[in-house]
This record gives sequence, structure tokens and C-alpha cells, in this order.
Amino acid sequence: MITLYDCATAPSPRRARILLAEKGVAFDTVQVDLRQGEQLSDAYRAVNPHCTVPTLRTDEGLLLTDNAAITAWLEARFPQPPLLGSTPQEKAQIASWNWRIEFEGLLAIAEALRNSAPAMANRALPGPVNYAQIPELAQRGLARVQQFFVTLNERLAGRDFIATDRFSIADITAVVAVDFARVVKVKPGEQQPHLQRWRAGLALRASMAL
Repeated sequence: MITLYDCATAPSPRRARILLAEKGVAFDTVQVDLRQGEQLSDAYRAVNPHCTVPTLRTDEGLLLTDNAAITAWLEARFPQPPLLGSTPQEKAQIASWNWRIEFEGLLAIAEALRNSAPAMANRALPGPVNYAQIPELAQRGLARVQQFFVTLNERLAGRDFIATDRFSIADITAVVAVDFARVVKVKPGEQQPHLQRWRAGLALRASMAL
């Protein structure tokens, strides 16, 4: 059985949960309590020395310790439906947008949150090493998140999905970013009607409840 090391409240493992659901793959979960620092424990370091979630243990015992590896493995093992694209053009478009969403969206939210939240003092970056917060980075991160929403809204004008004309990993990454932005008090507003329409459409997919 495939096992996902998960945290129900964190954005990164939600990406894996949605992907697994869209692929129709059954899996068990092991919850890792990030608030209590369980990801830094010796027991979890033995699973994932990067001290992050998600981690996926395949049915062959292989440990995949980041979303990039998890996505690549799932697409290769369970090719239908294709979420990384079918043609060379689709694969390139999806890869490009997924990277942009990670960099301009998820990393910007993390920058804003981790450099401002009192609970994350000295934990400005995930992983086994402690890093001090830089308040100026929190301000920059917030500005980047707001610009990210503008970018997505412009991209979604006249479109149902972000990268191509089909649902893809780019939409999964984007919906997780858009939903998680609430932690820095940013959400789609009236000035982003295309983004709001896209999010409302995705809400009809069963995977979005995960």
C-alpha cells in the first residue's frame, strides 16, 4: 500500500493528496504534527532527512521526499489521466506554469508567513537548519502574493484552466497556493473575477475537499 506522510493543515502535502485523488490512487496516511515539531524528530528524520512533508512511501518501499519526485513517480506509474501533459507542447506549458506558481505563489506566501509569524521564530525556512526571520522579507512576500493573484487573474481570462485546455498539475499547485494565501490575509476579490470563477469551478471536483 502507498503511504503518504501528511499534515492536514499544511499546503505542500495537500498538493500530494489532490494529485493522488485525481489519479484515483488509494493510499494510507501518517500524520506528522508540524506544530509540535514532529518533522524534526529522529524518527521522522529516518524517513525524510529534509524534515519536510509530504513524503510518499511507494508500494515497493521507495521513499519520495518532495512533491517533484512524488508527481513524477505518480505520473509515470499511473499515467491516466495525464496531469503533466500529453504532447511536447503541453508538457512544456504545464512545467512552465507549475514552476511559476511555485516560485511566484507558494514561495511568496511562505516568505510572508515564515518571516512574520511569532510561532516560526528561527524557522524562516523549512528543513533541519534554523534560520532567523527577516521582517523585510515578510513585506516583500506579501507584495509578491498580491502580484501573483493579478498574474493568475490575467492568465485565466477566457480560460477554464491555467496551463492548457485541460486540468493539470499547474491547477493543483495554484489552488493550493490561492487557498493557503489566507494565512497572510490575501484572497481573490472582486478585482480578480477570472480567478474567482476558476476557483468556483474547481470546487466541483471531489479532490478539492482534501
